Amino acid sequence: MTAAPNPWAVVGVCHNHAAGIQSRRMGVVMIDVIVVGGGPTGLMLAAELRLHDVYTVVLEQSAEPSDHSRGRGLHTRSVEIMDQRGLLDRFLAAGDKFSIGAFFGGIHKEWPERLDTAHPYGLTIPQPVTERLLAEHALALGAEIRRGCAVVDVRQDDGGVTVETTDGTFLHARYAVGCDGGRSTVRKRLGIAFPGEPSTIETLLGDMEATDDPATIAAVVTEVRKTQLRFGAIPDTEGHKGVYRFVVPAEGVAEDRSAPTFEQFKQRLRDVAGTDFGVHSPRHLSRIGDATRQAEHYRVGRVLLAGDAAHVHPPTGGQGLNLGIQDAFNLGWKLAAEVHGRAPRGLLDTYHSERHPVGASVLDNTRAQMTLLGTDPGAAALRNLLSRLLDCEEANRYLTGITTAIDVRYDLGEGHELLGRRLRDVELERGRLYERMHRGRGLLLDRTGRLSVTGWADRVDHVVDPGREPDAPAVLLRPDGHVVWVGDDQRELLPRLSKWFGTPTSREP
Repeated sequence: MTAAPNPWAVVGVCHNHAAGIQSRRMGVVMIDVIVVGGGPTGLMLAAELRLHDVYTVVLEQSAEPSDHSRGRGLHTRSVEIMDQRGLLDRFLAAGDKFSIGAFFGGIHKEWPERLDTAHPYGLTIPQPVTERLLAEHALALGAEIRRGCAVVDVRQDDGGVTVETTDGTFLHARYAVGCDGGRSTVRKRLGIAFPGEPSTIETLLGDMEATDDPATIAAVVTEVRKTQLRFGAIPDTEGHKGVYRFVVPAEGVAEDRSAPTFEQFKQRLRDVAGTDFGVHSPRHLSRIGDATRQAEHYRVGRVLLAGDAAHVHPPTGGQGLNLGIQDAFNLGWKLAAEVHGRAPRGLLDTYHSERHPVGASVLDNTRAQMTLLGTDPGAAALRNLLSRLLDCEEANRYLTGITTAIDVRYDLGEGHELLGRRLRDVELERGRLYERMHRGRGLLLDRTGRLSVTGWADRVDHVVDPGREPDAPAVLLRPDGHVVWVGDDQRELLPRLSKWFGTPTSREP
């Protein structure tokens, strides 16, 4: 695979930022949205905002992109999101498909049939590659990304938000979004409570080379995992020969959360596996806990939280990176509408009301998975029971829907079974549904040909298609692909257009 150019090479560092904007704005710097944190969540959000011409600046504290891969894949819903924005081909070229369905608490089952998606797979892809692709996308849309910009303070008033960086620069914005991780400065400076449970166990992660041959490593891992599912050796996802990510239970919970030394890591390998596999040349060492915490509020005035800044949980099921990308996908179009003054009343508050329950659900299922990964007889009995249950396709589909997020349904009240759900990609007479969603606009998929979006045509596309799907006369989709109306009556459609897309520019004749 040919290495892609480094997208960060075309952006400045923090100390150049204020001068660059001052030269354009001549006076007080006023950005539309400052995104604090340049990981997958922040980059996805920046791109979504730029689709709607929102002046967006991303502040990332790291001076250089990390080569460490925390998240190692995209689940089905995130794959769909990339397709909805025209990015999927780039991700497919950089990753490998997997179709292990209910990978839940160490239990592996094949993917269930008849999932409600046109993309019944996930993608194994290193997080640095995901970040590079999202950065390229955001930059191409006109986002500004500034590295080496550590934020030390965030203040807000009725007029906007002031963000201070370590070099003494003050940036002013109409809104700010903290996408700055579990130890979020934004969340702390706003005083947003972050209740939950602290870590009770920790796991060490290490990317390093091993001299033992792959067959020996695989045999030892298989034997150890009969009793210890928090142990593993994963070959490097980019194909570097002899490089592995080793995962091993820590001896306890470190008080200072510091990374283990290489010698400590080797000793834990010997303690748990009876060998250190001849490891050498460590590339990255870290520890992760099983803490579960969630921000009480995802929005306080003009400041919002997304990704790990809003929720932390164990990495079981590989949901963290995906949950953050999906937060951004929900928030971007709503915040853009607010910036441009066309958001219906209460629209921005639906970000919290919709995404907070989703985050809470992920915290719950990761808690359950950590219990299943235990070494005591009770955990083993639970795993055996759940494994048998997952041989039933409905149970398999249910847990697969949880971990891949294709079962998410926002509470939009009573109505058609599609209401509140995202609509999967469907074939149209000309192309596919997701091909029509690249611009991040609303969409009326009309099988009747009798409906109209007059008054909202600047925000909502009207696609007349008499095809066989979906099983409804017409559906109104938000920019994130979730269904907010199903029917065939123009009089019923009009208030739904107003509720989600604001005041029309003209009335129906």
